[in-house]
Amino acid sequence: MSQTQSLANVGFIGMGVMGKNLALNLADNGYTLAAFDLDSAKVEAAMAQDRDECPEGAPRIRGCSSYTELLALTATPRIIFMSVPAGEPVDHVCNKLIDAGIGADDIVVDTGNSLWTDTRDREVKYAGSFIFFSTAVSGGEEGARFGPALMPSGDRYAWTRLRPVLEAIAAKVDAATGLPIEGAEPGKPVKGGEPCAAYIGDSGSGHYVKMVHNGIEYADMQLICEVYHIMRHAMSMTPAEIAQVFRDWNQGPLHSYLIEISAEVLDQVDQETGKALVDIILDKAGQKGTGLWTAVSSLQVGAPAPTITNAVFARALSTLKDERIEASRLLPGPAGNGITTSRDVMVEQLHDALYCAKICAYAQGFQLMQMAAKEHGWDLNFSSIAKIWRAGCIIRAVFLQPIAEAFERNPNLHSLLMDPFFAEQVGRYQSNWRSVVAQAVLAGVPAGAISSALAYYDSYRTEVLPANLLQGQRDFFGAHTFQRVDRSDGKYHVKWSEPGRPIVKI
Repeated sequence: MSQTQSLANVGFIGMGVMGKNLALNLADNGYTLAAFDLDSAKVEAAMAQDRDECPEGAPRIRGCSSYTELLALTATPRIIFMSVPAGEPVDHVCNKLIDAGIGADDIVVDTGNSLWTDTRDREVKYAGSFIFFSTAVSGGEEGARFGPALMPSGDRYAWTRLRPVLEAIAAKVDAATGLPIEGAEPGKPVKGGEPCAAYIGDSGSGHYVKMVHNGIEYADMQLICEVYHIMRHAMSMTPAEIAQVFRDWNQGPLHSYLIEISAEVLDQVDQETGKALVDIILDKAGQKGTGLWTAVSSLQVGAPAPTITNAVFARALSTLKDERIEASRLLPGPAGNGITTSRDVMVEQLHDALYCAKICAYAQGFQLMQMAAKEHGWDLNFSSIAKIWRAGCIIRAVFLQPIAEAFERNPNLHSLLMDPFFAEQVGRYQSNWRSVVAQAVLAGVPAGAISSALAYYDSYRTEVLPANLLQGQRDFFGAHTFQRVDRSDGKYHVKWSEPGRPIVKI
């Protein structure tokens, strides 16, 4: 065998949980890898798992002890994936590769959760040294191993080289149904179907789309948790009973990975105490930043995303555990539980409320992407994005197929709420949604995400909002001016301190 034939197809840096599983996924799809990690034990663990899963034939992952060795053992022009924490570690790896002699035509692919602006800046920063590219990855540990959703962006030439690789390792869906193709196992990748990987656009756009995906994920999780909270504390249902409700819901329009795993969590028993695991998990939720980034971006571009931001605030509130304990003893709530309907009826109402609120959360996420695309000059294909999310990612759900179809019908759709299908769905189920919000308020059970979604919906469908009074207030104390509904000839200001308070055109 010649030296060229013995070289690895790709290099891989970072053998943590996600990196190792992406590397094994690549190996399953016929690629040989040169792998490096600052912790050599992680490389050894990846090689050992590769041998265990595929004992026959030559090793598919070859360990390296340095960046220089990794470059030497990877065929040129090189494709090098890295799976390292966002921020400084990404630049550390890039600079080490430059020191080791990486080539200008080599591609370095960031698969981490980098902030999109950092990704955009890095493409410029490293131009001439190598091609910096990114592919956001969603699906967690299992997705990385057997097929994630991938959101690549950056240099178009790099995409042409990377496309067969990324499409090979991505999750697959049945073209006719839009449902995930199951059955992946080590050494036997899924063949056929539509890959959940498509070029997103210019540098940074893929990580931005992944950021919004995570913002929607925050909202979706919080909505499910609020429904659980109502059933658990206002309806006195056990975790096992709620798990069964979620399994029933998973047979219909709410079918999703998050509903599925929520049922699994609620059914889990703590082996030490014999109690439901959920009842002994401390109610303090953490975050890794992408939800926060989404909320901040929505404010920066002026996109209304109250359900997403409320989900971020809910996690922040959960961290105030000591204060909440103290407040629970001091601050009174309503008398009684506020739930006046039967369990079966209330469960049906909760289903419809979750469905409607979910529609609004996705509408907010897609509207945010639309407004950001306009601001940053991206040409985003929203039908394609919805299709990417149908499998492999955390928010994968049957719900995404009609979203993809909505944007196929109208690529310039302003909001999912304006699509005939979704408008009809919310119109049909909104009565139960409103009932849930009212009963949650009367019961004193916080349902900020569900209620914020309803307020968003009502605001969006309202022709005249009280922003007219708000503009009057702003003009009074700050001379911020206002526009008139009966004219389109500019801005006006009231001289509030002068006699007669004359209105003048500015």
